[in-house]
Amino acid sequence: MVVSVLEEMRIRSLGVIEDAVVELSPGFTAVTGETGAGKTMVVTSLGLLLGGRADPGLVRIGTKSASVEGRITLSADAPAAVRAEEAGAELDDGALLISRTVSAEGRSRAYVGGRTVPVGLLGELADELVAVHGQTDQQGLLRPARQREALDRYAGDAVAVPLVKYGAAYRRLREVAGELDELTTRARERAQEADLLRFGLEEVANAEPLPGEDTELAAEAERLGHAEALASAATQAHAALAGNPEDPEGVDAGMLVAGAQRALDAVRSHDPALAALSDRIGEIGILLGDVAGELAGYADNLDADPRRLAAVEERRAVLAHLTRKYGVDIDAVLAWAATGGARLVELEGDDERITELTVERDALRAELGDLAQALSDARAEAADRFAGAVTAELAQLAMPHARVTVALRQTDDPEGVVVGGRTVAFGATGADEVELQLAPHPGAPPRPISKGASGGELSRVMLAVEVVFAGSDPVPTYLFDEVDAGVGGKAAVEVGRRLAKLARTAQVVVVTHLPQVAAFADRQLLVEKTNDGSVTRSGVRVLEGEERVRELSRMLAGLEDSELGRAHAEELLAAAREAR
Repeated sequence: MVVSVLEEMRIRSLGVIEDAVVELSPGFTAVTGETGAGKTMVVTSLGLLLGGRADPGLVRIGTKSASVEGRITLSADAPAAVRAEEAGAELDDGALLISRTVSAEGRSRAYVGGRTVPVGLLGELADELVAVHGQTDQQGLLRPARQREALDRYAGDAVAVPLVKYGAAYRRLREVAGELDELTTRARERAQEADLLRFGLEEVANAEPLPGEDTELAAEAERLGHAEALASAATQAHAALAGNPEDPEGVDAGMLVAGAQRALDAVRSHDPALAALSDRIGEIGILLGDVAGELAGYADNLDADPRRLAAVEERRAVLAHLTRKYGVDIDAVLAWAATGGARLVELEGDDERITELTVERDALRAELGDLAQALSDARAEAADRFAGAVTAELAQLAMPHARVTVALRQTDDPEGVVVGGRTVAFGATGADEVELQLAPHPGAPPRPISKGASGGELSRVMLAVEVVFAGSDPVPTYLFDEVDAGVGGKAAVEVGRRLAKLARTAQVVVVTHLPQVAAFADRQLLVEKTNDGSVTRSGVRVLEGEERVRELSRMLAGLEDSELGRAHAEELLAAAREAR
C-alpha cells in the first residue's frame, strides 16, 4: 500500500530546463523524450530534492541560481512527516513541501514545510520516501544496513520473533554493562568516597550531638559570660519592686501600688468605675509580687561558675568543628549523617552488586549468542530464497547468466558473543553483516552489487531486487534511470512488466527510451525542447490517447506519423494493458 506520493516537481533553470512542472501520480509513470531533451534532469532534480550534492555546473547559463520544488502527500504519522515536524516544518493540507536552491557560485539552501533546514535533513527524509536507481546515483538498497533490514522483512516472523527477544536482551545487556563499567572503573573514587564518609560519620558519632544543641549552648554561653551584670540587674530590679532589706524606710513600687489601692478602696463604694480601677491596681500589685519573687529566685540561682562556662565553650568548639565540615548547624549535620550513612551502605554493597551484575551479564551474553544464532539461521534460509528469486528475475531482464547471492558474515571479536563456535562482534540487530552480491557471468567471483555490474546492469539488478522485496521494503517511491540500458525486444517487455508489478505496491517513476517499457506505464510524460533548445513550463506534459500512440510510434520507428509504427504502438499498448 502506497503511504506517500510524490505529486509534482517544479524545476527552474536546471540544465536545459528553463521552467517546467513534472506532474506525477500513483502507480507507474514513464518519462520519455528525444535524446538530449532533458529526461535525465528529472532524476537530477529529484536527487537535489533529496539532499544530493549541489553542482553549480547544473545552473542554467545566464541565470543566478537553479531551484527544485517538490510536493509529497503523506500521512501525518509517517516517519518522514514526524521527522520534518521535529525540524519545525508544517504539512500543507496533508502534503510536505520540499525545495532546494543552488546558486551559480555553489551555495545551496534547503527548505522543508516552509522552514530553512540543513541539507542533511533532506537526506534523512529521502531514506523514508524515495529510492533512486540510476547510472550515477544509487541509494536505498545499496547500503548494507538497508539490505539487512529488507532481508529481515522478507524473512517475516522467522526473523521478527527472535529479533524482538534479541532486542530486549541486548538493551538489558547495555544497561548491565553500563552499570558494571561505572562500578569498576570508578572503584578508586568510590572507595575514597566511602573512607571520607566513614571518617565523617565517626566524628559525628563520637561527638553525639543533640538536635538544637548548638543553639541552646550559645544561649547558655551568653548568659554565663555576663553573669555578674545579670545578677546585679536582677537585684536592683527586685529592690525597686519589693524594697531593699537594708533600707526599711525606703519606698518601692509595691508600696506605692498598695497605697494607690488603699486610697481607691476608701471610696470605691461610691462609684463602680472607681472600684473597677481599684481591682485592676490590685492585679498590678499581685503581678509585681510575682515578678519580684522571680527576680529574687533568678539572682539566687544564677550560675556564675567559670568552670561551667569553660565546659560550655569547649562543647561549642566541638560542635563548631562539625558545622564547619558537614552543615550550617547541628540539625544540618545530623541530616548529613543520615544521608551519608545510607550512601555508605550503598558503597559498601558495591562488591556484592558487581558480582550480581557480572553473573547477569554473562547469562545475557549467552542468551544473545543463542538468539543471534537463530537470527543467522533464519536469515540464511531467507537469503537463499531471495537470491534464487532475484536470479530468476535477472534471467528475464537480459542477464541470463548473472547470479545474485547474499553474503552473511560475522566479524571475530574477543569481546563478542559465541555464534557457531566463534566469538563474534554483535550489535542491536544481531551478529550478521548482510551484503547483496552479484556474479554477472559464470566464472566471475561474487562482488557487492554496486561493484559487480555496469550502470545499466545495476539498474536492472536493483529492479529485480526491488520487485522481489516489494511489500517488505517500506520505501513508497522508486525512480529508475536507464533501467533499460542494453536491453530490447522481449527483455524490454519483461522490464516493463516488472516495473508495473512493482507499481502495484509503490509509486514508480522511470526515465526510459524503450517503448516496450513506456507502454506498461499508467501515465506517460513527454519532455520536449523548444526551438531554442530549452525546456519550458509546457515542455513536460502528460500524453493521452492519440498523443501517446504518436510518441510510442516515434520511439519504435523514429517516425511518429508512420502507419506501421502507429499500429505497432497501439498493439504494444493493448498487450501491456492485458499483461498488467
